[in-house]
This record gives sequence, C-alpha cells and structure tokens, in this order.
Amino acid sequence: MSTTQSDRLRGLLEPLVAAKGLDLEEIEMSRAGKRRMLRIIVDSDEGVELDACAELSREVSDKLDETDVMGEDEYVLEVSSPGADRPLTEHRHYVRAVGRLVKFQLSAEGEKGAGELVARILDVDDEGLDLEVPGVKGRKATARRIAFTDIAKARVEIEFNRKDKKEEEA
Repeated sequence: MSTTQSDRLRGLLEPLVAAKGLDLEEIEMSRAGKRRMLRIIVDSDEGVELDACAELSREVSDKLDETDVMGEDEYVLEVSSPGADRPLTEHRHYVRAVGRLVKFQLSAEGEKGAGELVARILDVDDEGLDLEVPGVKGRKATARRIAFTDIAKARVEIEFNRKDKKEEEA
C-alpha cells in the first residue's frame, strides 16, 4: 500500500475509530489473487468487543464507499483487535500489558547489555518499566527496571495456567 493511500486511509478512518473510543493501531493492505484485503486493527484500554468491531466495520465500509480512496477494484474489509502476540511498540501497549508476562529483546546499548528477558510488567511510566523477573529453580522473583530505550522488541507471552487477579484474591 502506498504511503499516500495509507495516509489518506488513516485520515479518513481515525475520526471514525476515535468516535468509538478506540485507537487505530494499524492499517494493512494485502493482495490475495485478484482480491485485495484491507485489515484495520483497533484497540482500547478495555479491549475491543466483537460487537464494536462489527459496528465499526459497517461504518468504515460506508465511509469507504463514499470516497474513492480504495479505487474501483474489489476488496475485503476486516476490522479486528490485535492478536495476543502482537509486538508492544507504543507506550499505551505497555500500559495495557501491566500484569502480563512479556518477552523482551534488549538492545546492546542497555546498561546490562543485549539479551533476552522474560518478566512481568508491574508498572509503566514515561521513561520505562518496573518488572518482576520470575525466580528460577525455587528462587524468589526479583525486581528490575528497564528503560524504553533499552528495549529492541517486546511481545506478550501467552499464559495458559495463570490465575487472574480476582481468583488470587479469593
């Protein structure tokens, strides 16, 4: 997708998405044979309900039909929330991941050097993250602080057996 088309789509769709109280995370255009696929990824601090995606999809479809931004060729429109394993790239992504286990790729410029770290995000501020690094072989978890500038990549780890906070308090 050309930068111009991407910018036009973002300018057209961002107000619709924001009116629903959502963030426009990504716009992807791909081709499958003769068809094009337009995928719009939205999110919010509370997550995104299926009904909200369906309603937004109808509004986006109507808006695209009113304009020539997609041209004359057929396309398939998909509006969805980001997958659980999407990369954390924005400050708001880290805030939404508080309490979650995250795999970090640390850059060589970091104070402890490059490498991989798996830790739970405890708190987020403007400069970085407070983490809890799980203990290994019966050892206690340790606290660690990393700056955003030390993070090369970050992705939430899927946990199948983690109790949620309400279960832990009961």
